[in-house]
Amino acid sequence: MIDLGASAATGTHVFQAQGDFMNERQPSRTALGAAGYRAAHQQLEGGKVFSDPLARTILGDGADAIIAGLSADPAQQRTRIFMAARSRFAEDSLGAAVSRGVRQAVVLGAGFDTFALRNPYSDLGLRVFEVDHAATQAWKRRRLSEVGLAIPASLTFAAIDFETDDLGRGLRDAGFDPDRPAFFIWLGVVPYLGRAAIAATLRYIASVPKSEVVFDYSEPLENYPPEWRAAIVEARGPSRPQSANPGSVISIPTRSRRSFVGTASGISKTSVCPRWPYAIWGRPPAAPTPVPGRI
Repeated sequence: MIDLGASAATGTHVFQAQGDFMNERQPSRTALGAAGYRAAHQQLEGGKVFSDPLARTILGDGADAIIAGLSADPAQQRTRIFMAARSRFAEDSLGAAVSRGVRQAVVLGAGFDTFALRNPYSDLGLRVFEVDHAATQAWKRRRLSEVGLAIPASLTFAAIDFETDDLGRGLRDAGFDPDRPAFFIWLGVVPYLGRAAIAATLRYIASVPKSEVVFDYSEPLENYPPEWRAAIVEARGPSRPQSANPGSVISIPTRSRRSFVGTASGISKTSVCPRWPYAIWGRPPAAPTPVPGRI
């Protein structure tokens, strides 16, 4: 069982907890928190925004405690819905790319994401490369074995540290073909990286022909109305290091030798969540949610 510490018991957003850690015995709290929110959405909202039948399974015997820790505060529902919505948006976008002929998907900072285990496009030849810290991947492999989930032939693990390793080299070593189109999913990672690592990752994605990427990031506090800021500071936690204006994030890859994907757009949390009909509130929330982030 994973110990989430006091942050879970008090309702603090675990995926943003201070002191994120990597070791051989436990995964990072960010990865565990994101998986916990996805599982909590299945149990508490019936997966109405994003269906992930393996979200709870991958948490193992500690699932009940993790879900309870991420649902103690009613205000956490908004975060759960966004976490579900960003996954739904990413996987819907990937599905559209597959329909256009893309057969390589890269999940950057995969954590305990289960798409590769559920891959509905494996019969079409979609290969999935999961990129993450070696310790998180080792823990995930052990957990999959413990709960009886087989690693599909279409999944390849690539152990890469965004801050210190060469993403392109690591993916090539894992069998990724940089000369073929690919779709990248990069959720819950950008706010924890330095600007140089963010830029290097986006530039690599830009170098892959006809590449697409879905990623999320935080905006600076001053971009939000004054009445939202206290809630935003609380949600971010004390260790949230990176934020950026939408224009500056989108412009990073355009300064590389190759231009980025043909179009770039940003979607706020307040606009992504109501994209799909769901009977959670009975209607989309009347007021925008004062929790920072964009996709």
